[in-house]
Amino acid sequence: MTRYNLIQKQLVEPNVIAWQDYTHHQFVEELAKGILPKSSFQHYLQQDYLFLKHYARAYALAIYKSDSIAEMAPSFSCLQGLIGSELKLHLDYCQQWGVDAQAIEALEEGVATVAYTRFVIDTGLAGDLLDLLVALAPCALGYAEIGTRLYSAASSVQNENPYWPWVEAYAGDEFIFSVNSQLSFLEKKLNQIPLDSPRWAKLQRIFCTATKMEFAFWQQGLTFNS
Repeated sequence: MTRYNLIQKQLVEPNVIAWQDYTHHQFVEELAKGILPKSSFQHYLQQDYLFLKHYARAYALAIYKSDSIAEMAPSFSCLQGLIGSELKLHLDYCQQWGVDAQAIEALEEGVATVAYTRFVIDTGLAGDLLDLLVALAPCALGYAEIGTRLYSAASSVQNENPYWPWVEAYAGDEFIFSVNSQLSFLEKKLNQIPLDSPRWAKLQRIFCTATKMEFAFWQQGLTFNS
């Protein structure tokens, strides 16, 4: 995966504790070992589909917030991928786990799902394009980091692990390419901000809150079985 210096130095490192809690959550650690309760994973899949619908809306908002066609293009590509393939693939995956598409559409959103998705969209509505892109960043960056780490981790179990296709998907070339496309645009936008600008403080708060929301989303799936 491509290294993004400003994203790492100015957003991840100031929030390293929240970032570690998110990317090393018990949910993904148990998933990689194949010991996550099936009901927890099914609940996560259902809520993740509902999350992705709002994620698509957020990228539509990013297009609206863009000042030029060139700025619109990266968000349009993400939106196109979400609606054109990712949501359908997610539904197909859900059905493999016995989760019916109509049941998902009728499902009530979990509290963590509501909190996270509305935070991202509210950030975009109240702020500018950069605020919204930073709120979106922990999802793409975190899943790529989790997927690639778990794929090669000594503690991970591949054989007879029903969740291994999930790990492979988020460590795969197609997903990493998509993430790099998103983050390269964000990195370019961040490069326009002087390092001594007070603007960074706001962006760091947005990134931190979104990261904590990701933690809560894992926790929601984990505690569903409790």
